[in-house]
Amino acid sequence: MIIKSQRKKNALLTALADEKMFKIMNSVMHNSKSFNDITTENSDILLTTTFRKTKWLLNQEILVVDKIIITSEGKKFSLYHSTLKAINVKYENNDVIVEAEENFDIAKKWIAKFFSLD
Repeated sequence: MIIKSQRKKNALLTALADEKMFKIMNSVMHNSKSFNDITTENSDILLTTTFRKTKWLLNQEILVVDKIIITSEGKKFSLYHSTLKAINVKYENNDVIVEAEENFDIAKKWIAKFFSLD
């Protein structure tokens, strides 16, 4: 799909240009992961930076909360997943064209959850 919204284009270009956001997006592309899993996998990124960048990606709808888990001790944590699987950027005729492929793994999961509510 071609991204029409300038705000979304800017968000995707910013995320791709930022090495830390790029690593976070790669980390949650195929499997949903908790914040702790993301930080363990990307140990070179500070915890506060990972938190801030993850929050920004969530606000831009590049990541979504796939699931909220409550442990037996009553602690709550979220699992994050990328909404996109591929992003292509092309500069042509004084215009930036951004194409994105949706991450259908997460879309199928949400659709199944929605229709199971009958």
